[in-house]
Amino acid sequence: MSKNFLVSLCSFVLALTPLYVQAAPADAETIRISSTIGPVDAGIIPLLAETFTSKTGLKVTYAKAGTGATLEKAKTGNFDLVVVHARKLEDRFVADGFGIDRRDVMFNDFVILGPKNDPAGIRGMKDVVEAFKVLATKESKMVTRGDNSGTHVKEMEIWAKTELEPKGDWYVVFPDGAKGNKATTLFADSENAYVLMDRATWLTLKKDSKLDVMVEKDPLMLNYIAIIRVNPEKFPQVNADAALKLADWLVSEEAQGIIKTFGVDTYGEPLFFPNAHPK
Repeated sequence: MSKNFLVSLCSFVLALTPLYVQAAPADAETIRISSTIGPVDAGIIPLLAETFTSKTGLKVTYAKAGTGATLEKAKTGNFDLVVVHARKLEDRFVADGFGIDRRDVMFNDFVILGPKNDPAGIRGMKDVVEAFKVLATKESKMVTRGDNSGTHVKEMEIWAKTELEPKGDWYVVFPDGAKGNKATTLFADSENAYVLMDRATWLTLKKDSKLDVMVEKDPLMLNYIAIIRVNPEKFPQVNADAALKLADWLVSEEAQGIIKTFGVDTYGEPLFFPNAHPK
């Protein structure tokens, strides 16, 4: 058997062999969070991370993206824990074996923002589904993130209940929706348009905004934020022990107390509410 033949055979076998890229092993002293954007931009995730580090010496890093992208990033095994807010996507992440130990941590709510002169006439409505129907019927300009984020998933959940399909020139997909709720709100403001937005983002921006709250306090608009640990059985390289310590602390009385008062001094009301449930 010639040398050239053996080389060719080896090359052929290698070409047929799938290539697997394994995530780098975790640093035992670092916990890597993949988080939805809102809690990072609002400042609660940075504050909780800093407090946990000061108590334990464990460093916490975080990357932000919409919930859909956050979960996809965690499927690489390059993160130890996720912070998300779209229950349907969360349940699939766990059911598919990527995550374990989902826990509620905090919540706030969504509101419909709109131009102060309210051309659609929805101000004060109590039913968000009916408000969406009015926006569609009157073809009032509305902005959507359109990026499978938690905010977009909630919006689509509401549209599904209207049994209407939002489409047309009045329904504007923000091209940079993946940049998050702050960017989306600023775009809606510039367009003088309606938008479904979480209250924490609104509180941080309302001082300089031309928009106002039109519809609020429908239970359908509650926004539950949860943590899920990345499954160490699927990804042995994750920092499972440290992630468990952080998860336990985030639902502790101390962390829940931080969440309860966060934002009150600056905005006159909390940006989030504690939502941990004792096991």
